[in-house]
Amino acid sequence: MRKRLIVSAASALSLLLAVPASASGFQPGADGVGDPYYPTLGNGGYDVSHYDIRLKYQPATDELEGTATILATTTQDLSRFNLDFALKVSEVLVNGRPATFATSGDQELEITPARPLTKGSQATVVVRYKDVPSTVEKYGGYSAWRRTPDGAVVAGEPVSAGWWFPSNDHPSDKATFDVSVLVPNGTQVVSNGVLTGTSSQAGWTRFSWRENKPQATYLAALAIGKFDVTRDVTAKGVPVYNAYSKDLGDNAAAARASVERTGELVDWLSGYFGEYPFSSVGGFVPNLQAGGALETQTRVFYGQGMFARGSNTAVVVHELAHQWYGDSVSLSRWSDIWLNEGFAQYAQFLWSEHENEGTAQELADYIYASHPADDPFWTVKPGDPGDENQFDIAVYHRGAVAIQALRNTVGDDTFFRILKGWPTERRYGNATIPEFQAYAERISGRSLGDLLNTWLFTPAKPPVGPVPNGGTAPAAAAAAADRSAGQPPAEPKSWKKIQDAASVHANRK
Repeated sequence: MRKRLIVSAASALSLLLAVPASASGFQPGADGVGDPYYPTLGNGGYDVSHYDIRLKYQPATDELEGTATILATTTQDLSRFNLDFALKVSEVLVNGRPATFATSGDQELEITPARPLTKGSQATVVVRYKDVPSTVEKYGGYSAWRRTPDGAVVAGEPVSAGWWFPSNDHPSDKATFDVSVLVPNGTQVVSNGVLTGTSSQAGWTRFSWRENKPQATYLAALAIGKFDVTRDVTAKGVPVYNAYSKDLGDNAAAARASVERTGELVDWLSGYFGEYPFSSVGGFVPNLQAGGALETQTRVFYGQGMFARGSNTAVVVHELAHQWYGDSVSLSRWSDIWLNEGFAQYAQFLWSEHENEGTAQELADYIYASHPADDPFWTVKPGDPGDENQFDIAVYHRGAVAIQALRNTVGDDTFFRILKGWPTERRYGNATIPEFQAYAERISGRSLGDLLNTWLFTPAKPPVGPVPNGGTAPAAAAAAADRSAGQPPAEPKSWKKIQDAASVHANRK
């Protein structure tokens, strides 16, 4: 009898050990971070610290083969977790052991490790994959991967990573990156950060890039093709790396006349925003007819269409301003987009002042006067525009006017302390609009809730425009009356270029 009892106890222990992890406190990680605009983007249960992405790409066939190694820390006891990815996967390892995997939805790669992961543990995830990215369409026909005559480009907002590496695809989980790409000799690779080396063997060349500061996944860029490359160092010591397709046609000179001013402009912006936060800066102009641009971290993407009407330093200023407002200090949720676009747009106002082509106040007055109260422009709330209006022109223009209203309210000295102090204090992190408000109130010693609510969260034209320093509400109202009577303010000289630059994100997704 005693022997049978011992055997029974052993059997019970065996059964206990065989209980699925999910039944013993381990749970699957969420399939999204809960972003109000894009609830399935990102994933729950872990934080990524580093991506190591090794690729081989054949431009002739558009075949991409990759191995991504992801270093992460779990934030809960995990029985399963997701990555965001759109390409075909052949193998997944978790902590060196084969894991089972399945796909669902547009981008969910569901991974079940051989052993559950305890909260606070380090996890190394290896994903091997092979696909033809240009054939992959998600989200109702969208693709972030675009072929060029000599290669391919991937850059997009809010989603693009899924077409070349698996990730926790939300700005709230930033990480460092190593990107290494093998391509046929004569083809080049451009990515973020610093080019750490190249090596050639048997007709192939490997390019290795490193971004050593935290980077959001949508800010990771990849361009493969034949480029003319220029290198320099700014007066303040920041390395500059620019790349231009060798086949830009009539847009080549205007592109260079704009992007080659990157070093000058990043040093100029640092006077307003503080020390440049990254180890390099630059841009690339591939052979795409696209008219957009994107603030991909340290290496801005410019569609050559941005220069179809000549040089455009305004767009370079806009995208470089994002290196502080959007890249170094990233939004915590996509509804906080004003923290990116409003301030990048306002940087163009400051550049206009610098070039004597219209002051920030004149530009703000012009925008306010140009849109009557019944214009749908005023129904978009820059502080929470909704996913369908995330890149609406009002987020840029009304968002920048809101910043001029803030400047007028707190005065220039305090305003420029806020403008520089915010990206310095929040460097490499994430933030929300309420956190920015709290910071501005702390620095200014003023309550700013009513002001920001009027300009950012009210779907109607403010009854009074941004009142200039020393001005009064009645004076501003009188000026508005004059304009409505047929005396609008003159169009600032910089306005057309500012309009062009404000349309740069129209085709992001």
